[in-house]
Amino acid sequence: MASDTTAVPETLPRIVPALMSFVAGYVDSCTFLALFGLYVAQLTGSFVLVGTETVTHDAGAAIKLFALPMFGLAGAATTVLVRRSRARTALPATLALEAALLAGLLVSWRIGAPLTGRGDAALICASLCGLAAMGVQSALVRLLVKGCPSTNVMTTNTTLFCVDATDLAIAWRAHRRAPGDAAAAAAYAQVRDRFALLWPIVLGFVAGTAGGALAYAQIDLWCLLLVIALVGALAFWARVRRD
Repeated sequence: MASDTTAVPETLPRIVPALMSFVAGYVDSCTFLALFGLYVAQLTGSFVLVGTETVTHDAGAAIKLFALPMFGLAGAATTVLVRRSRARTALPATLALEAALLAGLLVSWRIGAPLTGRGDAALICASLCGLAAMGVQSALVRLLVKGCPSTNVMTTNTTLFCVDATDLAIAWRAHRRAPGDAAAAAAYAQVRDRFALLWPIVLGFVAGTAGGALAYAQIDLWCLLLVIALVGALAFWARVRRD
């Protein structure tokens, strides 16, 4: 348990990272559909865009090029918030900030929705709020959740999923062959626990992308009210558990 004056990574119930991964996938689908193919939860596409803009000129490039600095600034701001917060307030504060930024995304989109210009200030603001929200989430998981894979980036997680699933099968077989071998049992337990943390995160992201797309198709970005409420509930839970 962290002291009351220092925020350090701690072990959270496994459902919490899975729910955060669901949020990232959900928001990513929504912004991809609503904001000109923008992925706010991960930046691989934005890095590629920086290079390809030297030979192509995407109409929505202005929004996408903001992704790199905004995501980085959100991570830096979250780090400052965590380092300056007491242990009991760091997690609820960062989750509340993420919920507020998602609300900012919804409000900005609502203002800009009647407009069609990709460079409209309201839609740019919506994009920046979405990027900042996911930057906050990415940083808070790194800073405050012990031993947790990223809830945003599934490229690395998919690789880890394949590696851990294979390691789990190998360790299980070794354990079955020598049930009395303490080393084999310990190795099996270690990889089993690691895999048990990872697979809900991958599944949560996939479920989020599907859920976000289906919800957006029905009610546009009003569907963000679900994840705003979810992240807000997590912030409330984080505060109450400390009290």
